Amino acid sequence: MLLNRRLVKTIVERALEEDLGHGDLTSCALFSEEARAEAVITAKEEGVLAGLPVAGMVFQTLDSDLEWVGRKKDGGRLAPGDVVAELRGSLRSILAGERVALNFLQRLSGIATLTARFRQAVNGFRARILDTRKTSPGLRVLEKYAVRVGGGLNHRFGLYDGILLKDNHIRAAGSIQSAVSVARKNAPPGMKIEVETTKLREVEAALQAGAEIIMLDNMPPGEMAEAVRLSGGRALVEASGGISLEDVREVAQTGVDFISVGALTHSAKALDFSLEITECLASPAQPRVGRARAATALSERES
Repeated sequence: MLLNRRLVKTIVERALEEDLGHGDLTSCALFSEEARAEAVITAKEEGVLAGLPVAGMVFQTLDSDLEWVGRKKDGGRLAPGDVVAELRGSLRSILAGERVALNFLQRLSGIATLTARFRQAVNGFRARILDTRKTSPGLRVLEKYAVRVGGGLNHRFGLYDGILLKDNHIRAAGSIQSAVSVARKNAPPGMKIEVETTKLREVEAALQAGAEIIMLDNMPPGEMAEAVRLSGGRALVEASGGISLEDVREVAQTGVDFISVGALTHSAKALDFSLEITECLASPAQPRVGRARAATALSERES
């Protein structure tokens, strides 16, 4: 899955604006614009790398003169101490981008790592791991990218690219049969219809209505296996609802085609990285403006 550079750049610019505001007061108070440095970004724990191009974009957006060299690739396995990138250039720029770049790396690598663990847990079964729309607002394109890096598949990106009839749709439409029938008439040509079910009788109704995908929401494994038997290949079957690493293999054993896991994006633990200045290439010096002039300059930018 390729990242949409335009969308990613917008996300990066907003993140930098959120963190920098009018500027990095600490670094500007300590170091001159001429101060130069080298730095490395290092993994501090095992996992799967994701988001390195995004981290690079953070620094390049801040300062196009910064030298950025990626030493690993997204999808690669990490061990503690692995250097994933090197930087050289303005000390102020490196320090200004540090937190934003690490935030992206930690968040996305955490998602990729958790996805890889789920994928490994179902190894040997037909089931594929899917994400959901339970993503951080504004970061969906990045978080779903991280799922792909970790070996999972993407469910719908949004309400605009798939039809999934959930309980409230069905309740408002009157029945599964009615909901599928109306959706079929108004859906784009070739669009598959998925129906969420919680009971075997609802699975039967969805199959009779001609749904192409049946979602089994919070069903016990025994009922899931029966639902797979009932479908008989007439529809793809997706398991969903609070599935954890501890029970995902049992779910896969039922024969479902997909297992959707919201936790991939809403509960992934961040993977730890650090940025370390390894060498100062020019001696840090006090900025040319004093405290009073710096405060005045900041005030002028605010007005």
